[in-house]
Amino acid sequence: MNSSHDVATGMKRQGGKWTKAWLAVILFSMAHAMAQIAQPMKLIQTIELPEGPTFPFAGDLAVDIKGNRLFAATQGTKSVTVVDLQRGAIIHTFPVEYAHTVMYMGDLDQLYVTDQGTAEPGLKIFDARDYHLIKIVKLLARADAAEYDPQSKYFYVDNGGAAAKLDYSLLTIVDTTKSDVVGEIKIPSKTLEQLVLEHSGPRIYVNLEDKDEVALLDRSRRTFLEAWPITQGKRNTAIALDEKHHRLFVACRTGDLHGDVAVFDTQTGKQINALPIGGHVDDLDFDPASGRLYASCGSGEIDVYQQRDADHYNLLAKTETGIMARSGLLVPELHKYFSSVPHIGTQSAKILVFQIQ
Repeated sequence: MNSSHDVATGMKRQGGKWTKAWLAVILFSMAHAMAQIAQPMKLIQTIELPEGPTFPFAGDLAVDIKGNRLFAATQGTKSVTVVDLQRGAIIHTFPVEYAHTVMYMGDLDQLYVTDQGTAEPGLKIFDARDYHLIKIVKLLARADAAEYDPQSKYFYVDNGGAAAKLDYSLLTIVDTTKSDVVGEIKIPSKTLEQLVLEHSGPRIYVNLEDKDEVALLDRSRRTFLEAWPITQGKRNTAIALDEKHHRLFVACRTGDLHGDVAVFDTQTGKQINALPIGGHVDDLDFDPASGRLYASCGSGEIDVYQQRDADHYNLLAKTETGIMARSGLLVPELHKYFSSVPHIGTQSAKILVFQIQ
């Protein structure tokens, strides 16, 4: 292989000057080398969704790994769409007025869907085999984000607040073995957003969007403990947890075209960092195996950060998606990331499937 000295010598042999031809070769080589640097995500599939009226939002996604199915809250068509991932084809749709959170319960083969519609609001439980409605668990207005604890079999869903004309919200606890409400935690906030459960202990972290704070709850005692202020970032929406390094990631819609991921030390409750991201963030995923953080932003990008250590993070890429494609889902078991793109103008509704590299 020629050394850099040999290349330079070759150039000198051509009149002692770096000719345009040699400069072109160098620039081409540099561009080719940069292209060979592995990007964290690669688009491998586009799944077109049913066309409906223009609608600026797309709801959550869920995956049935064993059954090779994806479930998408397609709010523009007031439905939930079921996709066969092997064929990349729609196999079923069923009506939900305003589906928000969609969660597949593999142990029950059921779908839990929060519906913010006016006709039958609440938590709707569907049989995932034939998709018939099993039960509606009535909640306060704005049944929104939810999380599942596989150990206790409890499903936690936030509701109430300003939409229910209250100065507080509830985190309602549903026993999935009975499909019944078994308790609730009262939270001093008018607008709750996403939550995340600690698996090594009883903590729940919940976004208090109206206060720019994160609430700390104890699910064993079903109590609100305290709230942590966000010092860099506003309008916190999405959330993710790195239990090993005691770090909580809180994604904020600080501005229309930009946001921040506030990084908290869960041992002190203090914010220690802020990572810039795109605007209108809606989903945040942390993969502990790779140390990567994925922020799905409505400004049309997925921002991917690499954790160097608990306090330091490098931006790896801004992967293009679509206008207001802010709902995303990382599935580490499949090494894939799914992004839901809404129908806006000439942009069609679709699911983008990325291979994690």
